[in-house]
Amino acid sequence: NRLTTTALFGHPQGERKVNYKLRDWGISRQRYWGCPIPIIHCETCGPVPVPEADLPVRLPEDVSFDQPGNPLDRHASWKNVPCPTCGAPARRETDTMDTFVDSSWYYARFADPHNETAPASAEALARWLPVDQYIGGIEHAILHLLYSRFFARAMRDSGHAAVAEPFAGLFTQGMVVHETYRAPDGQWVAPYDVRIEVKDGGRRAFLVDGDVEIGIGPIEKMSKSKKNTVDPDDIVASYGADTARLFVLSDSPPDRDVIWSDEGAQGAWRFVQRLWRLTGELGHVAAPVGAEPPAAFHDLALAVRKATHRSIAQASENIERLRFNSAIARIREFANELTSALDAVTETPVPADLAFAFREAADALIRLVAPMTPHVAEECWADLGHKGLVAEAPWPAADPTLLAQEMISLPVQVNGKKRAEILVAHDADEETIRKEALAQDGVQRAMEGKPLRKFILVPKRIVNVVV
Repeated sequence: NRLTTTALFGHPQGERKVNYKLRDWGISRQRYWGCPIPIIHCETCGPVPVPEADLPVRLPEDVSFDQPGNPLDRHASWKNVPCPTCGAPARRETDTMDTFVDSSWYYARFADPHNETAPASAEALARWLPVDQYIGGIEHAILHLLYSRFFARAMRDSGHAAVAEPFAGLFTQGMVVHETYRAPDGQWVAPYDVRIEVKDGGRRAFLVDGDVEIGIGPIEKMSKSKKNTVDPDDIVASYGADTARLFVLSDSPPDRDVIWSDEGAQGAWRFVQRLWRLTGELGHVAAPVGAEPPAAFHDLALAVRKATHRSIAQASENIERLRFNSAIARIREFANELTSALDAVTETPVPADLAFAFREAADALIRLVAPMTPHVAEECWADLGHKGLVAEAPWPAADPTLLAQEMISLPVQVNGKKRAEILVAHDADEETIRKEALAQDGVQRAMEGKPLRKFILVPKRIVNVVV
């Protein structure tokens, strides 16, 4: 800014300029998988487009992959065709297009999938585009997003669509990472072949089948070349698919990397087991499915209902914002609250108000956890007496009257500017509010990794973060 506004001999010292690093995109590939390029090469006419009546070009299904190179180039009956213009012997283009050509605009086809005369109608694209939420790894940020935006602009400029940007929201998820291990001869060692020993506060790694010590390397993205991969089939066989899902979602925010550990997987497995046991205990004391609420609720029943609706509100908000780890943390707390409530039961059978509260709580618990652990959730749902699938059940809604005195909304400022708003219990302590405030995406972006200087809480009013 200083260079553009400060004049030297009557002229600015500098000017803003954008340097584009765009390059030509070579889309042809010498392989079978990909969109055929609709061109026929004729020695007389040169490159000739395939007639529109003959589109789309179909790849042959009787290809052989037993030799290196492009199998289409060796498929004589598909490759050799007459020229559409002069009828002389000609040959098809045997290169296929980069698969990014397919994936760069398929979202538009979803808007009008049964259209047989065009990729999609302008009316359908106007109704459905842009895509609300794009979810992809960081490696997509350069290639796929760039190509998709190119196609969106091409469709706009050619009159096929009205939008220039294909995606309204972008979420980049982290990756599952693992420690790396290396033998004395420099060879990478897989986690399955490693034995970890902890002694005097330090960790040492050895080969499983001996006492050969190996090096513990940095935590990196799982890759076959470094052998730091964990086979999903082994995880599912040992713990079940729900455990794997729960661990990956609960370990850290979804935009950060997940460090895979057997200890973390075992912790998730224990919670799945606990969820099953808790459902059984609640089923013994809960009112029947569809029971009418009593006229009044007393202390313990009211506390259970407030915990239920507080959990619905907080978990729903976190799921909506893609903060699955925070949603799972709230569900775990909810399970703890229900366990404490069961321990506090002194009458058998339980009073009608408490039985209704337990029914409401059990049903809400399973519906909240179902997106993360769908298989055990269906079993629990059936165990609670329901006939249909929990996947088809409506999402629970929080009762505002039960949240009125329980939850308060606090704006969160970073260096004087509002960056987020949090929903917390009205009696939450400062440490709880601090964790929730600092976990907000807007707050983290505003902090830019800078150290926290002050955390100022004005009770029930506002949170100020100073960096």
